[in-house]
Amino acid sequence: MADSTSDPATDNYFELIDRLVTMTLKGQIRSKSQVFKQLQSDIEPGDGDLFEQCLQARLTAVSTTLAETADEMKQAKATRQQRALVTIQSEFEHWQKENQGFAALSGAIASLIRSADQERLTALLQALDPNQSEHLTRDQIQTLAQQLRQLETEVTAQPSLHELAAGLTQGLATWQQLEGHVISWVYDQGQRSIGFGSATPQGPWPYWAKQVTTASIQRIFSDLAEQQAITSAGVPIPLEVSTWVELAIAVQRLQMALVTWFDQQPYDAKAGKRLSISTFLTFAVVWSQLSRRLSDLRQPLLAEGCFQMVLQGLRQFAQQDYFPLYGGLFTALSGESLRTLLDYLDQPLRQVPNTDTKARILTLLGYSQRALGHYDQAQQFHERALESARAINDRRCEIANLNHLSRTAVMAPDFDAAIAHSQRALILARQVGDRVGEANALANFGYSEVNRAQANPLEPAQIESVLTYLEQGLTLTEQVQDRPSEALCANSLGVAQVMLRRYDAAITVLEKGLQTAQAIGDVFLQGMNYSYLAIAYQNLENTEMSVFCGAMGMYLLWQINSEQWHQPAGTLSILSGQMGAAAYQATLETYRTAFLRQIGVDGYDHLPKLLAEYRESLGWGDRGQ
Repeated sequence: MADSTSDPATDNYFELIDRLVTMTLKGQIRSKSQVFKQLQSDIEPGDGDLFEQCLQARLTAVSTTLAETADEMKQAKATRQQRALVTIQSEFEHWQKENQGFAALSGAIASLIRSADQERLTALLQALDPNQSEHLTRDQIQTLAQQLRQLETEVTAQPSLHELAAGLTQGLATWQQLEGHVISWVYDQGQRSIGFGSATPQGPWPYWAKQVTTASIQRIFSDLAEQQAITSAGVPIPLEVSTWVELAIAVQRLQMALVTWFDQQPYDAKAGKRLSISTFLTFAVVWSQLSRRLSDLRQPLLAEGCFQMVLQGLRQFAQQDYFPLYGGLFTALSGESLRTLLDYLDQPLRQVPNTDTKARILTLLGYSQRALGHYDQAQQFHERALESARAINDRRCEIANLNHLSRTAVMAPDFDAAIAHSQRALILARQVGDRVGEANALANFGYSEVNRAQANPLEPAQIESVLTYLEQGLTLTEQVQDRPSEALCANSLGVAQVMLRRYDAAITVLEKGLQTAQAIGDVFLQGMNYSYLAIAYQNLENTEMSVFCGAMGMYLLWQINSEQWHQPAGTLSILSGQMGAAAYQATLETYRTAFLRQIGVDGYDHLPKLLAEYRESLGWGDRGQ
């Protein structure tokens, strides 16, 4: 029964629905697959919304009949019609899923055909982007490769569709070689590092290099294993386009599989979300290094493709609920690799329009620079991030950057600016209900006030009010179960207690902050907590614990290239001079087991060298030893 006011297409779909209902009531429909085949045959591409409107109209009409009629015969018939319509609705949802995938594939093929030579790789990467609502599946990629091989006729095209097709096919084959070995290295090697930050081969790269058969990709993985970077040895000659596409397919799927696996692990210090963060950042570094190497080899098209891969991964990262707006990334990268990320992403990000991805990645780069002691650069990144966040109305990111600007201003030091930024963050956080931002603002405001009080002494009552802000922040972060923010607040409160010479209270909260920082893998906060624990123990005349904490803080901060390592080194220098060389060395040996457990034998052996380096920087040489 067609509606008189509808157009021919609408009439046809009402007729199709009524025919299927009639066939169902007559027992002519024996399986759901019959309904699906009929829909597949009779619904025109692009008419899904129109058919859905017609189906909904019939469902509404039969529901009205059931609600309004009291006749049992009519009730029974309407009930059977409703069941038939529900079956059609279920199979239509199946049809939608099938045809959405088909539309994505058809769109990718059309885009590649229409694109100019130099734009084809970009078009292909857009189709493969995991951030797309309908990105291509493995089967669709295989179908795309088959169709591209049939379509290519231009022998002069750069890149040719044949090259792209070959890369897609090879990429799926390489991924098949790697798929069963995505996380086996975790168990076989007994480690959780993601592949950077050591002088010895580690992580998945040497393991994956053994699985692939393509020589150039094997060489790249081996380069990452041996050098923790892509060098001229890893890519000695220009890459073929097909090989680059093969690498893109395989590495993209490695990243997604690793993140999926890590996301499913229990949250603790060695697994879970922290390793997902590590994965996103490490793969961003890999693509960044490859981009620079291909630029050196004068392959701008492939270098730009690498940057697209970086942005796709970072865009996916920025959308995760565990994206670290307030820190917690430093187990992902060593100092060298962190610097690499900063170097490679700064200029290209200037060319990207304001998006949530850009604002959040600039935030990450900003607090990374602060951890390295580069306060001017940190301020510039956070100001750019603040501008981007405001442009897209990302209030949480805006609040985070006000908090980071406050923290950076303390380091400058510019206490008035630090207090102003934290107050603005506190007001906005309370307006929008951002409790994590509020907790950080409370911590930053209190910390800024305490630092200013060192230069301009406050009355005891005023200092107590500052501590109240810090305690409120710590309580709030515990309530919202945001561990990075909890670690930040605990550190701030502990530092404030040290500055106020309340050393017993400081030790309690700093040890708590240390445990939280260890749990989330934030090496910077671990180092800072140890540094102030050393000062607290020194003032309580617990010399041995002061030496242990000072040494731990010095090494951890040096390990991430933070200039803050000089602070605990200064404490150690004073202690060693007071104790004498023999007693100082004996204290280190007393805690040898604890050192080995946390920083390994290499770290333990490096402690005397670090202290000597610090003394030399002051022109002391070996005096005081």
